[in-house]
Amino acid sequence: MFDARPSDAEYVRHRVSQFRAQVARRLDGSLTEDEFRPLRLMNGVYLQLHAYMLRIAIPYGTLSPDQMRMLAYLAEHYDKGYGHWTTRTNIQFNWPKLVEIPDMLEHLASVNLHSIQTSGNTIRNTTTDAFAGAAQDEITDPRPYAELIRKWSTDHAEFQFLPRKFKIAISGGARDRALVSAHDIGLRIVERDGLRGFEVWVGGGLGRTPMLGKVIRDFLPEEDLLPYLEAIIAAYNLTGRRDNKYKARIKITVAERGLDVFKADVEEEFRFRRADFRGIDQEALAGFRERFAPPAFRNAPVDGFEAERKANPAFRSWTDTNLHPHRIDGYASVIVTFKAPGATPGDASAEQMRLLADLAERYGHADIRISHDQNVVLPHVHKSDLPALYLALREAGLATANAGLTSDIIACPGMDYCTLATARSIPIAQEIAEHFRAEGLEEEIGKLNIRISGCINACGHHHLGHIGILGLDRAGVENYQITLGGDGYDIPAIGQRAGAGFPAEEVVPAIDRLLRAYLELREDALEPFIDAYRRLGPAPFKAALYPETVDA
Repeated sequence: MFDARPSDAEYVRHRVSQFRAQVARRLDGSLTEDEFRPLRLMNGVYLQLHAYMLRIAIPYGTLSPDQMRMLAYLAEHYDKGYGHWTTRTNIQFNWPKLVEIPDMLEHLASVNLHSIQTSGNTIRNTTTDAFAGAAQDEITDPRPYAELIRKWSTDHAEFQFLPRKFKIAISGGARDRALVSAHDIGLRIVERDGLRGFEVWVGGGLGRTPMLGKVIRDFLPEEDLLPYLEAIIAAYNLTGRRDNKYKARIKITVAERGLDVFKADVEEEFRFRRADFRGIDQEALAGFRERFAPPAFRNAPVDGFEAERKANPAFRSWTDTNLHPHRIDGYASVIVTFKAPGATPGDASAEQMRLLADLAERYGHADIRISHDQNVVLPHVHKSDLPALYLALREAGLATANAGLTSDIIACPGMDYCTLATARSIPIAQEIAEHFRAEGLEEEIGKLNIRISGCINACGHHHLGHIGILGLDRAGVENYQITLGGDGYDIPAIGQRAGAGFPAEEVVPAIDRLLRAYLELREDALEPFIDAYRRLGPAPFKAALYPETVDA
């Protein structure tokens, strides 16, 4: 989010006014759609399958209650009553009228939100851990650095027309929850000899050519962060492919030129640029750290929480799945999933948004996070407040106890909305979720990451799913490939294609065979699917997917 300082507010107001004039010229015919396209993309406006779509930035996934209420207002007044959380921790509105989008941007500006650089060949929204500032394993809160990157990258004159879009992620914990290996640049906060710095990854990305990033610096001192980022992007800007958009991402540049050659270019740029930076503005960084200072945590008994867990099986199930350990005793981070079986993954109604804003103020120190898995996190909730919070969520249909389970599926909008999609994602996700809930197998299967993309652009991150599903068009018929063994966290891996694709009606039976085979093959009830896959290899799981091949 932008600062409330006059310079930021003035900048956003100027951009809104500029775009309002551009929209007027498009509507009166002064601009053709081809002429208007780059202008609207600079403001996060896409032309989708049925209507324009507005993508709003939620920098590093952090929202205030007032900002959440504004999103609810926009959903009711300019859309169809809901918005869609994305894997880049943004929100999309799929049904705005073009003539009204400048008004939406005016409303956003009033609460320091915007849509700048949510599209186009520029530096996109920097993402991080949804549990930043709360996680037990955290070295330090990464959000001050994310804000520093946002301030530096917004309207950076040199990087507004890169070969392709550019994405940065930063992780502050011992466990990477920001998928740094799958980004153009990934940053992991580390400490060495009492100094804080970054392990820098480069060249990750998904899409039609999925690749994991490589470590280009195992330790970058904190003060060198911005000049080194600038050096990487400058080297890419000069050497990245512009003749073929499918080969224009930095992952292709690093792969074609080799890490050592690319690193030499970066180091040369770094020496030049570091002299101008003279290190991070420590006063500015201190201000960002103050903004993200921990709230005033309460020290209160948790007896009521434990008693409710014993007395209420539904509450106990929810706390077993939807809580994340907090660094402060007596607290937990709450995952509110938008994946109730049968629901559209990631869709949030205006009523749900307003409720979460109220609950964050009442129980969560007025802090809200959007996670890259299309859920909402209340990072700071005292355990004594969890029974009341659970009841309020349950009444709104937001207390599904499925965080990290089979039905907590990441899915792109697919062919229901997107002009690029070649297959549907949402119905497949709904059918899988409903099937395993109806079969009573979800809790028995346990932790499982399923991700679905409706085209090869991989907006559903299917390559990183323990089970990934990619929808494609085969001679006018939807066909779904299944990949196995992907992971973006502890042991980063790109999922491998299991074999031939399945027609839409055979996807759920195939996943059912696969997971029933896993239940037979695992060592015990504590071995997750991904661990069993790594231990046994793909053969027994492919046999479950394609039994006719084995029989033959």
